[in-house]
Amino acid sequence: MAIILPDLPFPKDSLAPHISEKTLDFHHGKHHNAYVTNTNNLIEGTDLAQASLEDIIKASAGDSSKAGLFNNAAQVWNHSFYWNCIKPNGGGEPTGNIKDKIVADFGSFEKFMTEFKGAGATQFGSGWAWLVLKDGKLEIRKTANADTPFAHGEKVLLTVDVWEHAYYLDFQNRRPDYLSMFMENLVNWEFVNKNLG
Repeated sequence: MAIILPDLPFPKDSLAPHISEKTLDFHHGKHHNAYVTNTNNLIEGTDLAQASLEDIIKASAGDSSKAGLFNNAAQVWNHSFYWNCIKPNGGGEPTGNIKDKIVADFGSFEKFMTEFKGAGATQFGSGWAWLVLKDGKLEIRKTANADTPFAHGEKVLLTVDVWEHAYYLDFQNRRPDYLSMFMENLVNWEFVNKNLG
């Protein structure tokens, strides 16, 4: 089963002015697509050639001899998840079960926002900030490069990409501004609620 590049769940020009069409051309069309191509090349002719993306990640996580495969497959998964975490006219305060859970586990939505943006801003180099559910409680994670809480058995609810290719054309070195924009204008809380279950 070849790994495929999923279509964006929104038109490429629909996130402007927050994320430009040019950024999406590079981020989805070049970076995400390259991870898909590399993953397919790395599994060709192996026992993982027919495996699902999730099984490829599980089979390669923590195995230094398969680091290249893990990095590319996890980046395919991370990006596919990230595209669903954003939508035109998203962001702001959540509604539904996730709002109640955030207040219960963080004390307030404002405290959650501060901690989530802080994780993204302080992730050294390339990586991701995540909202996960662990043992029934919401927690914030940050991971370097391609690492993903999914590979460690955690239930992922939300992510923000803090690799420079996600924001540099629009925000240059202003990662904190990108994170604020992400929370205020893009988060797809319906998707987060669906993940919460």
